[in-house]
Amino acid sequence: MNSRTVAYEILLKIEKDKAYSNLTLDKELKDSNLNSLDKALASRIVYGVLERKLTLDYALNRYIKSGIKKLKADVRTVLRMGAYQILFMDKIPESAAVNESVKIIKKKAQYASGLVNGVLRNIARNGFEYPDEKDTINYYSIKYSCPVFLLEMWFEYLGQEDTVKLLEHSLLAPPLYVRVNTLKTNADDLTAKLEGKGITAEKTYIDNCLRLHGIADVSHLKEYKEGLFYVQDISSQICAETLGAKAGDTVFDMCCAPGGKTFTISQCMENKGEIKAFDIYDSRLKLVSDSAKRLGIDIVNVRNQDATESDSSLGTADKILCDVPCSGLGIIRRKPEIKYKDKAELDSLPEIQYKILCNASGYLKPSGVLVYSTCTLNPKENEDVCEKFLKENPTFEKDGEYRRLLPQNDLSDGFFIAKFRKGE
Repeated sequence: MNSRTVAYEILLKIEKDKAYSNLTLDKELKDSNLNSLDKALASRIVYGVLERKLTLDYALNRYIKSGIKKLKADVRTVLRMGAYQILFMDKIPESAAVNESVKIIKKKAQYASGLVNGVLRNIARNGFEYPDEKDTINYYSIKYSCPVFLLEMWFEYLGQEDTVKLLEHSLLAPPLYVRVNTLKTNADDLTAKLEGKGITAEKTYIDNCLRLHGIADVSHLKEYKEGLFYVQDISSQICAETLGAKAGDTVFDMCCAPGGKTFTISQCMENKGEIKAFDIYDSRLKLVSDSAKRLGIDIVNVRNQDATESDSSLGTADKILCDVPCSGLGIIRRKPEIKYKDKAELDSLPEIQYKILCNASGYLKPSGVLVYSTCTLNPKENEDVCEKFLKENPTFEKDGEYRRLLPQNDLSDGFFIAKFRKGE
């Protein structure tokens, strides 16, 4: 298969199975026989179509009488791919975008080849226009491919200026940050080793956090295999450090997988003490264990444990991290399909988040610290959960102000962090 066919198969799987884009893309590209340039093209098309889906559908609907939603998934996918290449990939000739799209649909759904050819040629000739800017919500919704209900929420939560900047960043390539494993090396030595391989390692405003340039996949590097670093966004590093764990502490990580925050906390503790790391999936716990071994961390004890259910056999902890399951609206530049979730799905999350937070609080020792965090930008999952917790749990108090991280301000993913302290 060529790069466009691979992109088609990935997009179709994401749409039909509601699969995560990054996991599906990684697996399909690994299993393909594409060279590096073709893999890059496939990745660009996949993420581009997902990022711009509402924009593409708006443009396509101008030339489809019944509307694109009435078409079958395979036809929709090919049309979106072709339209994306025509409208947003300047280096690809329009004729190539049309012809390659027709080739794919002839193999997958021959009956629709005439439709695909005609619609894409019309887009190539006539393009499309965004809605009138005076229609603010509709304009930004189509320009940045953002559902109306999300725009309305963010306008109220973040303000229009920060919302627009957030949406601008959502269409940019996300930065690659790594955490230096201070149990094995230091930032200067790791930087020198990476730069010896042509990889630029830029220091950030967080100690032991480097931004890498000139590489996309680090898993093949000797330094990675030796456990000298691991991939972790700035926001997650800030979150882990906010816990304030120190050598000798007992720490609970209530929802630990894939383990990045667990590992950063371990370094803060100088690999001394104990971290009990919980998750409900054994396969994910194995990933945490394997990574801890690679990094030379031996204070992490993983356990299959439902974070919503109390278990007195676990004992108590000095510090607890509740990085709860969330809607993920802070990481849409990494997983753009997240922004198309149903509103009802988002509304169901605060109940389980609150349940995890309350259950975790029961394990905390007097004067202990509890950190609640999400990678979303939704007040119902963030401030509202925290305020309800404080109101119904008077033995806890807020330790510092809530912290909200935004890509345009903090050079990170979107993130929320709250820190609580239990009374003596």
